[in-house]
Amino acid sequence: MTRIPTAVVGAGVIAAQHGIVIDQLADRLELVAVVDRDVAKAEALVAEHGGVAFASIEEAFAAGPIGLVVVCTPTGAHGDAAIDALERGAHVIIEKPAEITVDRANRILAVQERVDRVVSVISQHRFDPSTEIVLERIRAGELGRITSGVAAIDWWRGQSYYDSGDWRGTWALDGGGALMNQGVHTVDLLVAALGRPVEVFGYTATNAHERIEVEDVAVGVVRFASGALGVIHASTAVYPGLVTRLQVHGDRGSAVIENDRLVYLHATPSDADATEIAMGAQNGDTNQAERYHGEDGRPQVAGTSVPGAMGDAHLFQYRDVLAAIDGEREVRVGIVENRRAIAIITGLYESTRTGRPVALEV
Repeated sequence: MTRIPTAVVGAGVIAAQHGIVIDQLADRLELVAVVDRDVAKAEALVAEHGGVAFASIEEAFAAGPIGLVVVCTPTGAHGDAAIDALERGAHVIIEKPAEITVDRANRILAVQERVDRVVSVISQHRFDPSTEIVLERIRAGELGRITSGVAAIDWWRGQSYYDSGDWRGTWALDGGGALMNQGVHTVDLLVAALGRPVEVFGYTATNAHERIEVEDVAVGVVRFASGALGVIHASTAVYPGLVTRLQVHGDRGSAVIENDRLVYLHATPSDADATEIAMGAQNGDTNQAERYHGEDGRPQVAGTSVPGAMGDAHLFQYRDVLAAIDGEREVRVGIVENRRAIAIITGLYESTRTGRPVALEV
């Protein structure tokens, strides 16, 4: 099978992870170009993973065919790079989130539909074995009617992190702070579990950092079309940095994922009756998590995961993209799916400004 010539646009920190995955898929992908206005950064990535460094996407396409473009620029520049690549006939992978507003994400979607190319937004935690286990239990009805969910991102980012790039902590290029930049993955998982959001209300604050425009703490509540309610807490002001946590609760079971690991699951098979428990069960005997295993054969239970660490999930998502390019199926996470998380986040920001709940139409 012919390898797809691939370009990475934006040679910042996350681009290195994409370089690793492209290497892992060397039988399908060939890194031919790395684009960055700072050509020295592009050259550094080329030295590790191959290809040729360019200062612009125009130069990269002029040098030879490119079938897949991976967009790793600051968030506020995602749309321009993705649309440019689509207009030139390439498939596109965009680092999270797709853009900083729903309208700007919709611009990408409109071009994608016109040129009929594959677009996927990196939401790699949808491909974690723990997530797949929980979503399958939900689809099977084993958690019953989903009643509520909690998304918590309890991280720390030092002042040096925000000072390391002039785009960090800005509305124009970061699109937001702890919620948009760090919290979007967990908000996306809340959407995957609870469905279409219809309303959000929230508050934000900047309590632990200087010289940033955006929040380092965000809290909010979300109402979903199903009637389920969600709670969000996202922060980069939790010293020294704790966990990322998703809780999903239903009237027949509950699940908790912590740092990408399934730490609690209680599900009731659809052909069984849930035990009536008048006051609830609060002991470990209800936890079924160790019954469930990931693709590697190991239980996806609490382990040594580090918040923000990379794993195989990027690789799983790339394989999903390749299957879509091959015409086998639609991508699991495209613009339509990702803009629901964007809508929650930007709606929460609007709610902070207005002091009112914000209706979401996604």
